Amino acid sequence: MNRFERFPSSSREAEVRYLDGDFRVVRPGTFVRCAVTGQPIPLDELRYWSVDLQEAYSSPQAVMARLHPERGAR
Repeated sequence: MNRFERFPSSSREAEVRYLDGDFRVVRPGTFVRCAVTGQPIPLDELRYWSVDLQEAYSSPQAVMARLHPERGAR
């Protein structure tokens, strides 16, 4: 499957181990969920995660919301 193909409707959530600068798929799937928004993130679009928290994020804004929740309360 390449990046221009749509994921099949029977897509599954992957289980991923987040590493420094990379990630390893533990259980095959086509996406992971953002820890902040719950939005599905296709594995080929996954760019942001926390090694310490073992969480994926959909955007830099989601990372900031997770790491600095007090800023979102303004």
